[in-house]
Parts: sequence; C-alpha cells; structure tokens
Amino acid sequence: MLKKLFFATVLAFSLSMLVFSQEQQGSMEMKGTPAKTKAAKQSRLEGIVIRSNKDKSELTVRSLGTNVEKTVQYDSSTKWASQEHHSKKVNDIDASQVNDNDRVIVLGTWDKDVLHASLISKRLTPH
Repeated sequence: MLKKLFFATVLAFSLSMLVFSQEQQGSMEMKGTPAKTKAAKQSRLEGIVIRSNKDKSELTVRSLGTNVEKTVQYDSSTKWASQEHHSKKVNDIDASQVNDNDRVIVLGTWDKDVLHASLISKRLTPH
C-alpha cells in the first residue's frame, strides 16, 4: 500500500512540477525573454476505448461529450494505472489489462492527430 501511495504522490508531484514549469516558461515568454527549450504541452483525453491495436501500440478512444475518435499511441515509457472514481488507491497495470469498452484518461502530448501517451489510467467503477 505504501508503494502505491508513493507512486500516486510522485505522479501528482511530477504533474504539478510540469504545470509550474510551463507557467514559468509562459511568463518568461510574455516578458520578452525567450525560453531556451519549449516543452510540449501536456494534454488530457478522457473517453472509451473503441479499438486497440497491440501490434501498433495504439488505442482508438472516443472522447466523452464529443464522440470524436482520437488515436492514442503508447510505448515502453508509458505508465499504466487503474483507479476507482474518487479513490486515492492507484493500481499499477500493464497494456494487456486495458480492453475495448474500458473508460480511460490519457495524459500525453499531441503530434498532429496522435496523442503520445505518458500515462494511461483505466477508470474502474465502484463495486
């Protein structure tokens, strides 16, 4: 349990540092000081897995609310987790545990029309 709590804490800290660094970078650019390297903007996609292609390491996710299908690409650096709604308990999983019709939240960066996932979180319904 401590391991999972540690993972959740590290994840939250990492995301907050990413947001903080982007805000700092944005404020520097507004003042006329160019940033040395522009970090890719972290994006979030929430939806239902429509198709999965393990050979291409891709998921097709239908976005909630818009019903638009988006392509999500993952690789060996992608973190996989599952979590119940409003729960602090985060479970480590792997790609084989995400199936069609699962609800997911994906964090990553867009490259044209493909979201390159850094985190894919499978949402579990409470029992």
